[in-house]
Amino acid sequence: MNFIYINQNILDNLFYILVSILVFYILLDHGKRLSQYGKTLITACMSIPIILCMKFPIYIDEYCVHDLRQIPFIIGTLYGGWPVGAALLVIILTFRFAFYGFNLLTLIVYIVIFIITALFSSQFKNFNRKNKLNSSILLILFLGILTSFISLAMSDYFRITEAYVFYFIILPPFIIGLAVYIMEILKDAIIIRTQMIRLEKMEVVSQLAASISHEVRNPLTVVKGFVQLLKTPDLTQEVREQYIQHVVRELNSAESIISEYLAFAKPAIEKVENISINREIGYVIEMIKPLANMNLVTISNQLAPGITRGNIQHFKQCFLNLIKNGIEAMPNGGELNIVSYVNNFDIIIEISDNGVGMNKEQINRFGEPYYSSKEKGTGLGSMVAVKTIQTMNGTLHLTSALNKGTTISITLPVYQEDHSGK
Repeated sequence: MNFIYINQNILDNLFYILVSILVFYILLDHGKRLSQYGKTLITACMSIPIILCMKFPIYIDEYCVHDLRQIPFIIGTLYGGWPVGAALLVIILTFRFAFYGFNLLTLIVYIVIFIITALFSSQFKNFNRKNKLNSSILLILFLGILTSFISLAMSDYFRITEAYVFYFIILPPFIIGLAVYIMEILKDAIIIRTQMIRLEKMEVVSQLAASISHEVRNPLTVVKGFVQLLKTPDLTQEVREQYIQHVVRELNSAESIISEYLAFAKPAIEKVENISINREIGYVIEMIKPLANMNLVTISNQLAPGITRGNIQHFKQCFLNLIKNGIEAMPNGGELNIVSYVNNFDIIIEISDNGVGMNKEQINRFGEPYYSSKEKGTGLGSMVAVKTIQTMNGTLHLTSALNKGTTISITLPVYQEDHSGK
């Protein structure tokens, strides 16, 4: 065939399919609300290349319209199941008849494709990447041959030409193999990134657990001592009550530390609410103090009252990561200073350390996933912090000098409740 059938039109059809796949995964990854409607999303994304392929076909001969509409139709049905396939079937037939008129053979052919693909989709979802690739190629090859025989049996005018063999039998398996491979890579990338972010949080949790165990041991040691003193037979009632007050105070202290740790460790609920800057950052400081004490770091703060909007647990995670970075930047101990103040309609939060500092490249790449100046760091903690601040319509600015320290300045919008309707 000397590749005479590879032309601009076929490349256009391929372009429509691949771009729609990329758009689907971009929306699935970044649109948190859209990700709840995965089947609707894949229906919309696969219907667009179906329509475009029919509107701008490879070419039309006496017996057949040559285009690649069947590929997004089969992909949508395989990944979305029969509900998506049924919706795409209605779309493909509606626009096919609108563009080129009603044809009974077309109706039967696409109903057959839908039934076979929908029945196979439940097994397809359980396959690994290699089996999905192989099975999708074999499926479209089988459907191409089967529908060709159906067309020959039902129509006296239908002819299998050399072009038909290339466009409907030979080419589709290569294209659907490429499409399925790209979809599996993008899906795995999203899953891996989600898992890495979860692992980053678990790493922080494990480090906090180690430091908190030291912090909790102190009040428990005090409690143990006073409980032993309570066994003294000659204690007056007044002294006994003083000992009990000390025991209760130390137990409350331990309970507070453990409660903050558990509140941070549990999964975040996706909701937006008012965030008291001074209160929530104060909680984070108290939670991370054990880690700071282990690293000989003193934390000082001047936190002005201020309200912003966002997810409280994500907010705590963000500042825990940033403060933890500051502590780890001072391996020989030092001072970490946290200041917040309100400037017009913005809340400014500054986190300063006198640690090892950062060079220009590290400053420019701050927040990139999988890039870290720490030997065992993943960079995901900084990435999560930057993304959280961006989600809250804020900005992050970083200044640093080697061996002098780093200052991170975060700007968040002030939330002011509208009382005009009251």
